[in-house]
Amino acid sequence: MSYVIRSQDGHAVSFLGFGARFLVRGEDTGGRFAVVEHPIAPRTLAAPVHTHTHEDEYSFVLEGRIGVLVGDQEHEAAAGDLVVKPRGVPHAFWNPTDAPTRVLETISPAGFERYFEELAPLLGGDGPPDEAALGAVMARYALDMDMGSVPTLVERHGLRGG
Repeated sequence: MSYVIRSQDGHAVSFLGFGARFLVRGEDTGGRFAVVEHPIAPRTLAAPVHTHTHEDEYSFVLEGRIGVLVGDQEHEAAAGDLVVKPRGVPHAFWNPTDAPTRVLETISPAGFERYFEELAPLLGGDGPPDEAALGAVMARYALDMDMGSVPTLVERHGLRGG
C-alpha cells in the first residue's frame, strides 16, 4: 500500500451518475476498513433505501451537498459534515443539487467496496439490467435493497433516473 494516494490514483468505476474511486481497499487494511470516494452527478439518486447486514458506513461530504435518509430521519449534509450509516439501519443518499457532489466513504469492516466493481458492468450498459445478476450481487454482500423506494425518492427530491 502506498502511504500517499494522489488525486489521480485509485481504480474507479461509474454508472448512472454515481462513481466509486477505490482509495484504500480491504486487502490494504487486513479487512478492517476501506475508503472509497463517491462522485455524484447533479440530481442523482446514489442509492435507494437499503440495509447492510455486515458493514457500517461513514460518509464525509467533501464537496457539495447530499440528501440522506437514515432510519426514519431525513437530512441534508454539506461539505465538512459526516453522515453515520450503521449496519442494520435502512438508509439512502442522493445529490439534491444542480452541482456535482463528492463524498469520502469509510466502510467497516472492508469487503463491501467490491460491490461497486461488481455492480458497474451490470448498470453501465444499454438496455435494462439483468435483475437476476443484480440480485445475486446483492445477496453476495448481504444487502437488502428496497427498489420500491426509488420512485418516491426521485419524485420527492427532483432526481433523475434511478
